[in-house]
Amino acid sequence: MEEVNIGIPQNNKKTVPHGTVKIADEVVKIIAGLAASEVPGVAGMSGRIVEGIAERLGRKNLSKGIKAEVGEKETAIDISIIVEYGTRIPEVAFQIQQKVKEVVQNMTGLKVKEVTINVQGVNLGGIEEKEEV
Repeated sequence: MEEVNIGIPQNNKKTVPHGTVKIADEVVKIIAGLAASEVPGVAGMSGRIVEGIAERLGRKNLSKGIKAEVGEKETAIDISIIVEYGTRIPEVAFQIQQKVKEVVQNMTGLKVKEVTINVQGVNLGGIEEKEEV
């Protein structure tokens, strides 16, 4: 009897009996965005003006602030975030990198080459900025 290996594909383009499966860049971006937003200390994702306008019009953009380059076997991800005031930025960035890498690899089978974190701002929450007169 012939042994059949059933497992998680190690690339995003997998030959199956009926064709191939390719994981779109947008799918990786959404997965990465959801994973990053679950990390404590992340106030939100930072995106382009067009994305902000779309959100104001009621369209939630789950890939806001995420860039992904997806190849056949691996991906590289850039994430732009806004952190909560008072959090340790290096710790938050490290946790995002670990979580995104784990979730993307588990869900897609792609090897995550790198997760680059760009801190774009700080959410001051209830803290009011003092204006000098």
